[in-house]
Amino acid sequence: KNAVQVGFWEKLARIILKNRISILVGVAALTIFLGYQWKNLSMTYTEANLLPKNHIANKDYQKFLDKFGEEGNLVVIGFQDKKFFTPKNYAAWNELMTGLKNSKEVDLVVSLNDLKKLEKDTVNEKFVLAPFIDQSKATDPEYLKKIQYDLFHNLPFYEGLLYNKESGSIRSAIYINKALVNTAERKTFILENLVPKIDKFEKTTGIDLRVSGMPYIRTINADNMKGEIGLFIGAALLTVSLIFFFFFRSYRATFISICILIVGVIWSFGTLGLFHYKNTILTAIIPP
Repeated sequence: KNAVQVGFWEKLARIILKNRISILVGVAALTIFLGYQWKNLSMTYTEANLLPKNHIANKDYQKFLDKFGEEGNLVVIGFQDKKFFTPKNYAAWNELMTGLKNSKEVDLVVSLNDLKKLEKDTVNEKFVLAPFIDQSKATDPEYLKKIQYDLFHNLPFYEGLLYNKESGSIRSAIYINKALVNTAERKTFILENLVPKIDKFEKTTGIDLRVSGMPYIRTINADNMKGEIGLFIGAALLTVSLIFFFFFRSYRATFISICILIVGVIWSFGTLGLFHYKNTILTAIIPP
């Protein structure tokens, strides 16, 4: 057995050495081809599915979506700041919410500006819905102080929805078009529309806004992951290079080993691009 085993490996080594130039040319050509496939790489706009499609949990989730639809389209913006109810800060908030309402990617915005209150119509003897805030009086500091008091003491219906009485926090809900939630347009809206508007509001008022919601979290995480892939690959190469050098004590041997690793990274991403797979949190850790 040992003789046959040794003979086999000797024969294999002889074939490789005899055809080493052809093999190296083939590896180089395949590496160039797979490197060219990187142009097909893109980030996923959906969550990474950790379970098989035929798993019972996936089937139940798909039935839920078929019946009730996609609900991961909510972005919540909140803050906790007593300086909000001033003409300058309220005007900036009004500008922020109006800008989001006018965005084609947004279906609905529920904010302080949209609140209604019941008023008695003594003429027709009925209750009518009237705007909670009279925008024509929003430049009056005393009027805004009254609005602040009424909001936290006279409108219990909105407690837990748009404000928290104990903490004094206020929030708004932005509903993105469901058809855009799992597309590239969601990324464009979050990074090029929502985030700049929030930054502008914070610079104007000095109020720290907190943003949450699946569309926002998924977009920011995917953008961070895209930017960190190169960092992780570089850090992994540096670490492995040091380990190889400590073992081999040779620059030549270390360089050859690193070249093999780089080829492996190119092949990994190239294979993903060749089959048009999208990068997820799971596939992003393959090269490192």
